[in-house]
Formats: sequence, C-alpha cells, structure tokens
Amino acid sequence: MFRSVNGYIIKVTANLMETVYFLGIDVSKETIQSALTLDGVSMFEMEVKNTTQTIASYFGELKKKFKFSKEQLMVCLEHTGIYSHPLLDYLSRMEIKVCVESALQIKRSQGLKRGKSDQVDARRIAQYAYKNYRELRFWKPQRGVIQRIKALLVVRERLVKTRTQLATPLNECQDYIEESIRKRMVANCKGTLQGLARDITKIEREIDQLIQGDEKVKEQLNCASSVPGVGKITALNVIVATDEFEKISEVKKFACYAGVAPFEHTSGTSIRGRTRVSKMANLTLKKLLTLGAMSAIRWDEEIRVYYKRKVAAGKNKMSVINAVRNKLISRIFACVEDKRLYQKIYQHELA
Repeated sequence: MFRSVNGYIIKVTANLMETVYFLGIDVSKETIQSALTLDGVSMFEMEVKNTTQTIASYFGELKKKFKFSKEQLMVCLEHTGIYSHPLLDYLSRMEIKVCVESALQIKRSQGLKRGKSDQVDARRIAQYAYKNYRELRFWKPQRGVIQRIKALLVVRERLVKTRTQLATPLNECQDYIEESIRKRMVANCKGTLQGLARDITKIEREIDQLIQGDEKVKEQLNCASSVPGVGKITALNVIVATDEFEKISEVKKFACYAGVAPFEHTSGTSIRGRTRVSKMANLTLKKLLTLGAMSAIRWDEEIRVYYKRKVAAGKNKMSVINAVRNKLISRIFACVEDKRLYQKIYQHELA
C-alpha cells in the first residue's frame, strides 16, 4: 500500500503497527537536516533550526502528516557532542526510540559514496537505520550524577592541560635562559598558574561531593581505584565511559574503545605486519591507562616482575606496556563486577 504526502510516495505495510518509520538526522550547530523513510528509498526531507522549540514543532508536524505513533518511529543520528543535546533531550522526554552512531560506522557500512552535504548525510543515516535497525542499540541518557561528573572531568582536563602548557616551558628553560629573564617569565605566569590550581581544586571538591552523594558511583569508584596503578581520575573516566559498566560491560570491548586492544595485521602471504592497536580510540582514556600502567610497573611488584621478564625476552617495551594496560582493565572490570576491592591473591568464596 502506498501513501502520497506532499508529492512524496511512501510505501506502508497493511498492519500499521508493524510499520517502522526511519528518521535520519544530521545535526549541526545551527540546524538539523532530516530524512524520513519507510523503504530506504523514498525520502521526506526537511531542515529546521537546532532549538528545543523548533524541534518540538517539527516532530508535531511529522506526526500530523504521517499519523504514526511513537512506537512506530525510530530516529538515528550521528554522535556530534553538545550540538545533539536539544534533540536527544526532546526524544528522551517523549520516549521516542533513538540510536546514536559514530559517523565512521555509518560511512563504512555503506561503502564508497560520492558527495557530501547535510541533506545527503541525512539520507544516508536514514538508509543506515533502515538496513540495520534490528541490530542497532537504542540510546538512553546517563544518570544525572554521571552527566555532572563527566562535565566536571572535561573541564578539569582542559585546566590541567593549560597549566601544563604554561608550566612545562618555564621549567625546561631554566638552564638555557638568563636567570633574570626567566624569573620575569615566571612572575608573569604566577597569577595564572595559581588561579588554575585553585580552579582545579574547586572542581575536584565538587566531584568528591557528587561521589559522596551517590552510593553506586562511590562503590564502583572504591572497587576500581583499589587496583594498583588506577587513580581516582582514571577510575571515574572508566565509570563515565562505560556508563557505570552498563553500556560497555565486556573487557575486550572496552579495551577496543580505549585503543589498547591489539589487532592482527596480516593478509595472505604478502603482508606480515606486527600486531598493533588501532588509532581510533578515546584518547583521554588511552593516556590515563598509559600513566596507570607506568605507575603499576613502578609500584606493583607483580607487574614490575612481569614487565622486566617480557623486556628481557626481547619484547618491545611499548607492547609490554600495552599488555599492562589490558591487565589493569581486566582487574578493574573484575573488581567492579564482583563488588570487591583488589586483592593480590584472590580466592573465590566457596558455596
């Protein structure tokens, strides 16, 4: 059965409750470009401003034109950070199914395509949802406390990075610049560095208050940070990235997400590359896990012995450090799953 809407011929099934409308949306700072389809070919397209009010009006207009229920609609969009918040907030409040996919995932699923525009991207996202909707995982908002901790961690990271960019050159130039000039440089940055330190301390206090007010986060943090080499900031970033170990609950998937999972690089008889990690990763987590691995090598006797043994056997140092990163991840997930602190010699409870 076909339906004509404003000149667009749309195919529908006999049983309307079995009909699924796929809405692909390309989000930008100013606008959202949408493409609605039932068959992956016919498209009803529209562009509206990226504001809460216009988004609500747009969905109301769609419902009037196509007369579908929220159970029949599935929205798919690319992950675009803060620009998607008004749209995701509305969809969450209206309890409309939505899938948030990476742009790379959508691009790779469709092979080589020519052309690039918001309109073209919206069509491709709609086609992607139509072809893959049975395998797609629906998005759900994080708990409020996790959203607030995430925002504070992001600001803290920026402040720490800025402080490092200011302080490091001052320390490194000590032996190369005339002392009176160096002192003047330090004096010029002193107020800024002190201000950054105060702001970082303030943010860390706010994070601590949020942790103390939520038992679930507090328990997971205690378990994760009990692993040697894993500090509070690393543990919190893991909790946020995994959405409290619900969005990502498997060690291998998280290792892949953090960019520390080794992948084979061979093909036929001509390519015999060494196993290596992917460059597509959460770089913040990768950096924190690297620092954690270095700390564990220095302070954890078991890890230190393991590292020295592998290096002595001829293993590449970076490869061994990556293995330590994976060990830390396995320990974190094991402790959180069992709701226990890390123990050097762990024995399962007898039934």
